[in-house]
Amino acid sequence: MKKSFSTISSLVLGTALTTSVASGATGELAKIMKDRGLSEVDVIRAAKTYNPTGVKDKYVVFSSGGQSGQMIVYGVPSMRILKYIAVFTPEPWQGYGYDKDSIDVLRQGNIRGREINWGDTHHPALSETDGKYDGKWLAINDKANPRIAIIDLADFETKQIVVNPVFKSDHGGAFFTPNSEHILEAAQYAAPFDNNYHPIEEYKETYRGGVTVWKFDPKIGRVVPNDSYTIEMPPYMQDLSDSGKGLSNGWGFTNSFNSEMYTGGIEVGMPPNEAGMSRNDTDYLHVYNWEKLYKLSKDPKNVKIINDHKVIPMDVAVKNNALFLIPEPKSPHGVDVDPTGQYIVVCGKLDTHASVYDFKKIKKLIDNKEFVGKDPFGIPILDMKKSLHGQVELGLGPLHNQYSPVDGEIYTSLYVDSQVVKWNFKTLKVLDKENVHYNIGHLAGMEGKSADPQGEYIIALNKLAIDRFQNVGPLHPQNHQLIDISGKTMDLLVDMPLPLGEPHQAVAIRASKLHPHVRYEMGTNTKTGKQHIGKTLAGQERIERDGNHVKVYGTLVRSHINPERITVNKGDRVTMYLTNLERAEDETHGFTVDHYNLHGSLEPGETIELDFTADIEGVFPYYCTEFCSALHLEMMGYLMVKDPNKKYESAQKIKMKSMTPEELKAEYDKTVAVNNATDAVIQSVVKFLKDNKYQDHKVVANLVTDAFDQYNQIPAQKKKADEAVKAGEMEKAILFENMIWQLMVKTADVGIRAKDALVRIIATTQSTAAARGEKTFAEGGCNGCHVIGKVSSGPDLTGVLQRHENGVDWVSRFILDPQSMYTDPYVKGMIDYFNLKMPNQHMNKEEVKDIIEYLKWVDENANLF
Repeated sequence: MKKSFSTISSLVLGTALTTSVASGATGELAKIMKDRGLSEVDVIRAAKTYNPTGVKDKYVVFSSGGQSGQMIVYGVPSMRILKYIAVFTPEPWQGYGYDKDSIDVLRQGNIRGREINWGDTHHPALSETDGKYDGKWLAINDKANPRIAIIDLADFETKQIVVNPVFKSDHGGAFFTPNSEHILEAAQYAAPFDNNYHPIEEYKETYRGGVTVWKFDPKIGRVVPNDSYTIEMPPYMQDLSDSGKGLSNGWGFTNSFNSEMYTGGIEVGMPPNEAGMSRNDTDYLHVYNWEKLYKLSKDPKNVKIINDHKVIPMDVAVKNNALFLIPEPKSPHGVDVDPTGQYIVVCGKLDTHASVYDFKKIKKLIDNKEFVGKDPFGIPILDMKKSLHGQVELGLGPLHNQYSPVDGEIYTSLYVDSQVVKWNFKTLKVLDKENVHYNIGHLAGMEGKSADPQGEYIIALNKLAIDRFQNVGPLHPQNHQLIDISGKTMDLLVDMPLPLGEPHQAVAIRASKLHPHVRYEMGTNTKTGKQHIGKTLAGQERIERDGNHVKVYGTLVRSHINPERITVNKGDRVTMYLTNLERAEDETHGFTVDHYNLHGSLEPGETIELDFTADIEGVFPYYCTEFCSALHLEMMGYLMVKDPNKKYESAQKIKMKSMTPEELKAEYDKTVAVNNATDAVIQSVVKFLKDNKYQDHKVVANLVTDAFDQYNQIPAQKKKADEAVKAGEMEKAILFENMIWQLMVKTADVGIRAKDALVRIIATTQSTAAARGEKTFAEGGCNGCHVIGKVSSGPDLTGVLQRHENGVDWVSRFILDPQSMYTDPYVKGMIDYFNLKMPNQHMNKEEVKDIIEYLKWVDENANLF
């Protein structure tokens, strides 16, 4: 059922508000709505997702990136993409897979000695404490190459990749247990556990499914392979899983398809897999006590060692009452444990019903050994009806579920119907449906699979977009749609195209639970979290040679790379250790050497290692790839590779003596004068900062520290300049003075930012009108000529309201109609002085009023500008 008027009527208050705004003095909103054909409901929906500049989202979503092998991070409700996390695939911007430390992480994912450089990320999982997301770790599986990756949410970087030693594919991963001691990963397509050839005719005998229970250390965020094990299961295709919690803690639930154990054979005249694998009316839900089996895995007699990995055989699990089967609707896809741990909801793609299992009933049947039989492998089967709380018909193609904080409330995706259905798994009643576009797969609720679901929003992860976006060719983006579930009925708010991979599943967490770094401790290896062996501080830069191995210990800081010249022999192995010396937030430096397929991304405090063979001769610039300062283009150097077996004929040195000694002296004096003037500006900023106790404000203090890092390098350069003058080497003296100027520019750049930040902290609070006025002042182009606090292309406007009788009226008239006042003696004097006329910026009266309020605020804080 698709609502229409019900949605609109539920938004009456919002509509009234919008209409009120639209009919305001400017009528701008009404005009925009008319021009774009927007209704009041459209505007309300837009307002629900809009974040003004600087405003952050309440939730953060981690979505798999599908065939990209990466992860996508975006905010809710804005649906703005914030980051791509590099996981199984090289990612150039972040240097992932292009510097040695990240390559080491990628190579953890090698399979049977083969490099694997792509992945199919599927099911992300957030670490939990007491079943609630704790914001510390993120796990994601690779379906194509059965692997699990661990991402540290302190910096959103991949720290570990673990290869499943017995699976050949996986789909049902990753799922944390309630206190993150284990991660469940289920096989997808049954295959032999060993790495040998086995004919398909031996499918039942030698092909197997299973669930790997990875031991996880939540303190350090690492999987512990030696303490992990796999539960052998029949060659039914195991699919999604979920870990029990609360009432069912210690148990795991994994559904499956192909209880027929069909193996296809189109090429020999057999029906295709899709027919043979869906003949039975039911498949099997696997119910297993992973906690008991973990303890059993400690005893060697309970396990087989396959590929150096512990496997618990089916008969051992059965003998210890730890593995059971329950019939479930055929071809199920979702299995989801409710926040209490009592109810398990299973949806079958080929069944219109959702089945709600009751763990209390399941446990009672197990304890009473009340079984209806065994499967061909001897696993006890529980009676489906006796295990069920009930079933409810939802629609065509039910798949996945998310819970809300309302007791019994659940949301389910309907693939065929392209809908989200809201229903109650306790009362078994359907409550609402919402159309989506199109063919929805997973759902992402706000912490909707945890013990503490938040409600508010549901995100539909749709498989098809078809006609929703601008045509960009046959390959369409995916479509994530945000749905407001805070009201009685659902309301679809916005579409978000995702042009990366096929995002398969997503998980959402409150942003308040995430506490990522803004910088690293100096010299950190971000992949290990420890101090990097190549940590290099200012003054420690050097080049060392050991035979044909050249080690470069370098630093990057605005705006130079040290060293700036590196000469090696063709064939040398070159190891570069580079440290970003910045302390300021968001001052990333990149590094590449042309032609050598290298790239590093160095966040503040990070050290990376680049390792390569200088196998081609030539001159290769290296430079910072992140635009970091006004002198970014000058942040470069040269790698010069010479052939030791080749004789070079040096070009005749041309002595650059085009200037007379008098001209050189004049140039030197001019450079020193510019530096003295620049230093005077710096000292005035320093005085302002000290007078206003900058050290009391951490953000400002960090910037000041960063500025002095640059300024404190000047004395050494000045000493060199003075020595050059004394020796009569004026060309060299000028170069050192130019270096001083560059250091001063960088100091002033950071110092002025520190001053501006301090002004904002200690200035009086702006009124709403003054804030609007400042925005209008900027957007209207006023600051192109007028810089508050100093004379620029136009006069300083500090105190402008006091310069004229009835100053507010005078300034207002001048802004509204400057041409009419060009003959005013004061205005004419300004025109003659600046050789520039005030243009008409076509401000309206309301905007001018706001600018006046802004100028009043400037006058209140005149001592700060």
